[in-house]
Amino acid sequence: MLTGVVAGAVFTSPAVAGTLLIVKNYTGDRLSFGLALERARAMGADVRMVVVGDDTAFAMPKKAGRRGLCGTILVHKIAGALAEAGASLDVIVEKVSAATKGLGTLGLSLSPCSVPGSKPTFQLAADEMELGLGIHGEAGVRRMKMLTADEAVEMMLTHMTDPSNASHLPLSPGASVVLVVNNLGGLSCLELSIMAGAAVRCLERRGISITRVLVGSFMTALEMAGVSLTLMLVDEELLGLIDAKTTAMAWPNVATAPATRMSRAMPPPAGPDAARVQRVLELVSSTLLAMQDRLNELDRQAGDGDCGHTHARAARAIQEWVRAQPPPTAPAQLLSALADLLLEKMGGSSGVLYGLFLTAAAQPLLRSTGLPAWADAMDAGIEAMQRYGGAAPGDRTMLDSLCAAAQALHSLRSPGATLLPVLTNAVQSAEAAAEATKHMEAGAGRASYIRGGCTPLIPPHPINKPLWSS
Repeated sequence: MLTGVVAGAVFTSPAVAGTLLIVKNYTGDRLSFGLALERARAMGADVRMVVVGDDTAFAMPKKAGRRGLCGTILVHKIAGALAEAGASLDVIVEKVSAATKGLGTLGLSLSPCSVPGSKPTFQLAADEMELGLGIHGEAGVRRMKMLTADEAVEMMLTHMTDPSNASHLPLSPGASVVLVVNNLGGLSCLELSIMAGAAVRCLERRGISITRVLVGSFMTALEMAGVSLTLMLVDEELLGLIDAKTTAMAWPNVATAPATRMSRAMPPPAGPDAARVQRVLELVSSTLLAMQDRLNELDRQAGDGDCGHTHARAARAIQEWVRAQPPPTAPAQLLSALADLLLEKMGGSSGVLYGLFLTAAAQPLLRSTGLPAWADAMDAGIEAMQRYGGAAPGDRTMLDSLCAAAQALHSLRSPGATLLPVLTNAVQSAEAAAEATKHMEAGAGRASYIRGGCTPLIPPHPINKPLWSS
């Protein structure tokens, strides 16, 4: 019988593009998730697995490899942000696999833990501490007398980065890192903050740029009175993914380092770029609302007469969205957010088509936001619409205009391309292609089933200035 369901809008097909299993490197975890993967693939599902091993405790190579520890949460965050931005499963696997290579974690504890109903997993004297523990209560690789917080952190970072250590994390002066200070379960907030301060000071003395600091209980081992330090080497892209907005309740507000140590400048969320994006979206929305009756009239000749209503729903949803909060200024995040909004609020086949287009178009913009990337984005969106919608240029659909505009945007790939003339040409090409549809017979969509007039599908643009000039 049915044991699970994915619920969506009425009469709307849900879709799962693929599944990524993020597994901490323990034999039992690999076996269990590997079995699930093989069973899912046998049923035709596209499932991948990334195994995270970030433990830097072992001086000698281990056949089983490095254990998976708290660094796994950063892999979760990066993968989730990529998925939210519309990245393909192949891209997500590639990027998180690369990120794990610059990841290291080491634990230190003042006490063992106890599985409920059992004795402590190992013994420590009152003046001892254990280095290199796992997250399942297992003992570490070294036992020592109690140290101060600064001394303990210095020892931990030295062990983590020692080149003679087979599992070390290479860390050179000038490197940019995200630091995670993780409570293994039994530390107070005061003790955790003391360790975090010691870690920041120690890294600064080594010339390391600390771009973000996350402090909290992320991956605990029951009541173990210990801490783990995680370092991830980051670049602009990885930092942006870690910073990406999430609704996960337990994800903390990150504390950013002072501007002198920042590896990049973060634009304010409501700066000039956000205001410009908002003006453009407002103009698009008001234009669609003004065209509602005309679009309905055209659709009655070649469809079911609700095209104007559908686009008006989208326009009102966009207006409410941009008035409630500043829209994202990062192009990939903006297109992905618009895709989500239209899929939820617009409805009908149009909502799905626009959602597909925007989701696919966002992917090239994850890598670059230069002019050629916008031509790539247009091509990616059109390719997705054709792949899943089945239409092609000449079928008297929106693809006729989109493909004409895309062809004009290819000029953005030329050295020395200037934006305004290329965009003007793209608009003119789209309008000419739309006008040409009046002489076509519909080959796809609802209009292909109806014998109707030869009215152009898109009316002339009602505004006198280009959207990008506002």
